[in-house]
Amino acid sequence: FLMQTSEMLQKICIRNLVRKYCRGLTAERKVQLQQKVVTSAVFSGKKEGYLESLSQPFLETRLKENDLNPKVLQLIRGENIKYVTPVVKYDRNGFKARERLLVLTQSSAYVVEMAKIKQKIEYSTLKGISTSNLSDGIVVIHVPEDKQQKGDVILQCEHLFETVTKLCILANKQSLVKVVKGSLRFRVGSGKEGTMVFTVGPEPQVFKDKTGQLTVV
Repeated sequence: FLMQTSEMLQKICIRNLVRKYCRGLTAERKVQLQQKVVTSAVFSGKKEGYLESLSQPFLETRLKENDLNPKVLQLIRGENIKYVTPVVKYDRNGFKARERLLVLTQSSAYVVEMAKIKQKIEYSTLKGISTSNLSDGIVVIHVPEDKQQKGDVILQCEHLFETVTKLCILANKQSLVKVVKGSLRFRVGSGKEGTMVFTVGPEPQVFKDKTGQLTVV
């Protein structure tokens, strides 16, 4: 009887502590925890660097709306900007690296160059999000094969876990995130496909190899 009473009191105590903790959470802290739950579901046990990312809080955004060019703001007018981060975009053909901004609104993702919108991806048309199981920051945003889209978007993100989590939450496409091993295929455009190979080496690098593939070390 004493053992049963003790167990019951322990459960009541734990429940009260949990309730007290939850009630003491700020709105900002609650959002953090909700985002980290999604990150765990997508990356835990699948991608290198995930454990190290646990202690790093996500920022609301890496750049503020005021940091965007006024022409871009005018083009995106009417959409609620949720997240902006610098990225490196790789061309689908020659794989040349180009500095860009990734702008996530309530309804779409934009790849931005200074005062130009290079590509717009409506979340409703998003086909998938792919990244490797290694510690690189590469993410591929898969788009539909139509005339409005040039092909899949190849990006390198400094804060990959944060960026992918924000994207899949806003797009409500958590189930479409894939963590791949070895290689992945991406659409170049006009019905053509390319291959990206992931490997391990002494120093990080991204380059076009002799076979024409994009190699990520």
